[in-house]
Amino acid sequence: MATVLPELGETGKPRNSLQPESQRVALVIQYLGTRFHGWQRQAQHRTVQEEIERAIASVLGHPVTLHGAGRTDSGVHAAAQVAHFDAATVIPPHRWRDILNGRLPDDVLVRASAPVAKAWHARFSASWRRYRYTLYTDACPNLFVRPFSWHYYQVPLDVGAMQSALMPLLGRQHLAAFHRAGSKRAHSWVDVQVVECIRRGPFVQIEIQASGFLYGMVRLLVGLLVEVGGGGRSPEAFTRLWQEQRRDEVKYAAPPQGLCLLRVGYPDSPFEPALWYDTQPQFLLPLTESASALLSSG
Repeated sequence: MATVLPELGETGKPRNSLQPESQRVALVIQYLGTRFHGWQRQAQHRTVQEEIERAIASVLGHPVTLHGAGRTDSGVHAAAQVAHFDAATVIPPHRWRDILNGRLPDDVLVRASAPVAKAWHARFSASWRRYRYTLYTDACPNLFVRPFSWHYYQVPLDVGAMQSALMPLLGRQHLAAFHRAGSKRAHSWVDVQVVECIRRGPFVQIEIQASGFLYGMVRLLVGLLVEVGGGGRSPEAFTRLWQEQRRDEVKYAAPPQGLCLLRVGYPDSPFEPALWYDTQPQFLLPLTESASALLSSG
């Protein structure tokens, strides 16, 4: 026999019934960071948290607080941010995805919604976060990759040297050299789990997975790492700099549009892998320099 849901009022509560029990709902969220001033709610600035909270409140009829797994900076994207909120409503958790997508602007989207236990927390239950930074190294600009990459073509990048510089970061490290001022975090210790630097045609991708990230950490790290790739600093000098906590020598942060919060990991994720595991598309430009040379010679 099919289950018949009670008729809902404008606030998502059943008409003529007692207050429903509160439930915790988890969301997988994507957003284009270009027109957002970061994740966290801020006065006088448009943020992702505020947009989603406003959409939820429009359904429930009262304010809610959305708790995210991480706080991305202004201009940074997310392929699978995770967040949760509590709501006393009979709306089934899996329906929140479609309900919210009908109320959200076109630069933020909920890929999935699911019920979670009251003790589950998007931030504190997470065991790791993974970021990807994308550089576009072809000298010819490309409008279609500009919103999602740093156009860095001034000098060739040695990906092998960059990977060598990244490897000593693995493990529990004190990374004050990559910690921007203004953070409320009391320390700069980070458990780094994975570091990768690979080339895909004209794109260089840097991926870092850690238990947590410092404020501005990835952008500061990439800003220094391109010096290694360009030959201006050795991998050993890169390592000595952060080991000695020489924050004053880390002067440039990579631009925000190349950075994406790729995914968040949990010991027992409430979502299917296809919904969150690797949802940022990767650019494929098959006409590489070698192919171009071949065509021109023919």
